[in-house]
Amino acid sequence: MLLRCAVLDDFQGVAVASADWAAVGERVEVVALREHIEGEDALASALVGYDIVVTLRERVPFPGSLIARLPRLKLLIASGMRNSVIDYAAAEAHGVTVCGTASSSTPPVELTWALLLGLARGIVQENNALRDNGPWQSTVGADLHGRRLGLLGLGKIGSRVAQVGLAFGMRVSAWSQSLDKERAAESGVELAASKEELLRESDFVSVHLALGDRTRGLVGAAELALMKPTAYLVNTSRAAIVDQEALLAALHEGRIAGAGVDVFDIEPLPAGHPMRTAPRLLATPHLGYVSHANYTTYYGQAVENIQAYLAGSPVRRLP
Repeated sequence: MLLRCAVLDDFQGVAVASADWAAVGERVEVVALREHIEGEDALASALVGYDIVVTLRERVPFPGSLIARLPRLKLLIASGMRNSVIDYAAAEAHGVTVCGTASSSTPPVELTWALLLGLARGIVQENNALRDNGPWQSTVGADLHGRRLGLLGLGKIGSRVAQVGLAFGMRVSAWSQSLDKERAAESGVELAASKEELLRESDFVSVHLALGDRTRGLVGAAELALMKPTAYLVNTSRAAIVDQEALLAALHEGRIAGAGVDVFDIEPLPAGHPMRTAPRLLATPHLGYVSHANYTTYYGQAVENIQAYLAGSPVRRLP
């Protein structure tokens, strides 16, 4: 009997074409689900007939309560090698093997700069005006050269964002609870004395921190009030690091020049959500890791993970 494999959140309809699923075709029936499934009851109903589930990043939580409702589930594959929304203890207790895949940090670095540059030069506004026979030039671009880029976080992604900022001739500084002067110097950037100083002095602020107890709500109303009215905030990390209500208020009241956001408190963003219509906001639907190269890796290694599991020797096991 064929095992059944569900591939979740195949929004673009590319999961099957991104890998050689025929390599497991004699033993596994692959079903790509293009619509996001919201809520535990709906997930339990949709996935109860599957032996294998492939999920992207941390889009779909797999708490113990859901895993217990999926008696056929034996293999859960998540893209990336870190996932905070899977209950690993419950998976083990129910005999579910959990595996991950490699993931490149290059796409989120590139998207960070797409958002920052789009904000700085009014790309969307000017493009829309041109297409709609609107005014010929209505914005004045914000310069990058000589301006300060402040990074909240200087890890794998933040340090590469810093390199691009330096190439633009920007003054780059960084801060996090664990960052020291030596580590900052290795990336060629200044260590900000405090989070508050970084926010006050920066013309562009970009968030590159992992979400945890210390970073949840790290940028709230008080922190946004420190930013210059000409400054921009970019968040391609996790929505909960920036207080969403405080950000919306700052945008509506014009207390910052704008924000570029790729992550939201609810995903996919519901129709009518205030983030869809906020002024001074350049927003993308969580595209940070969405690229041809990453999808080839995600789905290609998912196939490898299935092959290894079927052979009795699972690879890339999580956590």
